[in-house]
Amino acid sequence: MSDRIFRSIMAVAMIVLMASLVFILLAMTDYFFGNQSKQLRIELDLAARGVELSGVKYFERLDVKDYRITLISRDGTVLYDNEAETAVMENHLARQEVKDALEKGYGESSRYSSTLAMKQRYVARRLQDGSVLRLSCAQPTMWALLLGFAQPICFVILLALILSLLLALRLSGRIGKSINLIDPDHPEAYIGKEEYKEIEPLLRRMDAQQVQIRHDQEELQKTAQLRQEFTANVSHELKTPLHAISGYAEILEAGLVRDEDVRPFAGKIREESLRLTRLVEDIMDVTELDEGAENMSWESVDLYRVAENVIDSLQSQAEGAGVALLLKGSSVRIFGIPQVLHSMLYNLCDNAIKYNRRGGRVEVTVTGDDTEVLLQVRDTGIGIPAQERDAIFERFYRVDKSHSKSVGGTGLGLAIVKHGAMIHHARVEVDSAPGEGTDFRLRFAK
Repeated sequence: MSDRIFRSIMAVAMIVLMASLVFILLAMTDYFFGNQSKQLRIELDLAARGVELSGVKYFERLDVKDYRITLISRDGTVLYDNEAETAVMENHLARQEVKDALEKGYGESSRYSSTLAMKQRYVARRLQDGSVLRLSCAQPTMWALLLGFAQPICFVILLALILSLLLALRLSGRIGKSINLIDPDHPEAYIGKEEYKEIEPLLRRMDAQQVQIRHDQEELQKTAQLRQEFTANVSHELKTPLHAISGYAEILEAGLVRDEDVRPFAGKIREESLRLTRLVEDIMDVTELDEGAENMSWESVDLYRVAENVIDSLQSQAEGAGVALLLKGSSVRIFGIPQVLHSMLYNLCDNAIKYNRRGGRVEVTVTGDDTEVLLQVRDTGIGIPAQERDAIFERFYRVDKSHSKSVGGTGLGLAIVKHGAMIHHARVEVDSAPGEGTDFRLRFAK
């Protein structure tokens, strides 16, 4: 971590340094050339004053090393040059600075001088007699200036490298030390501290992730505990019908049953087998719903039609129990899993019949509006005590255990209802009172 921070700081420092050097060199070059032109114009003005006062004799007393001085007649003939023979010099009338001086009184230009074999800066002024006085000096290139500054530039770069290295080492060490001291399990303890101000968004994100991780761990532990309890309950519930079947079979096998009692014993075995079959089917349904019903198909379902099928399936059971089974409402469609919706309503109606009284009533109502669909199952049965209302959806939970065994319930019906509602994002509401019946309502959002 510290190495990466160190490399990043050094890279930024080098980029800033090189960019600064380029900017400084460009600024210095511009300043140098501007200052050179200004100085050249000043020297030209002084020389022009001297030539106008003394004439050509002015050049005899002049000792100039850094400037080239040229006097040019109005027809372009070179009259004087301090660095070349005038006899071999070509006519200067076409030179830009001379042309501008003759026309405007002053001219300047820069070009490569074939006479001196270097780039020159020229300034020219028209004198009172119509001739032109021109001064020039060598103009170094940018690379020549850079070469001239090479020593101080190298010194600056070396000094900057050393300072950057020391600062980067110190800063990366401080940052790395601060980060290494962070306890990842409790990042909230560092929020608000001055030394961690720059990484506070990271700390807040770590804290949020820790909260999520702890929540997920709790959920995993809860799920593991539920699975363990479910396995234990399944084992216990399966043993009861199996022991009954085994016991009846052993009595029959031993010949301890009179002929007239064989049919009742066979009926008991059949009842326990059916109970075992229902239990296994409910366990499979709950397990599949636990996994999110991934292998089941979703489609548009007419909930009123599902209710009709359920009532048809349970009508004979209701008549045998002396309970009236009624359907109200109208056709309403929702998007869901048909077999899960059927199983949910079947279990609600099955319980309403089993835990009812003779002469009682079960009403199933299907209604809907623009926002939700309501599926209601209301009975006149034994009811549910208020203190046990939150536990009725737990697996294998029975309010009246003795009554549950007599009616043959598996204890998984309401668990299937709960998980089916979760998959369909439905809300389950229960109103009940002992001796007054129970009202289950499933609200499906449209």
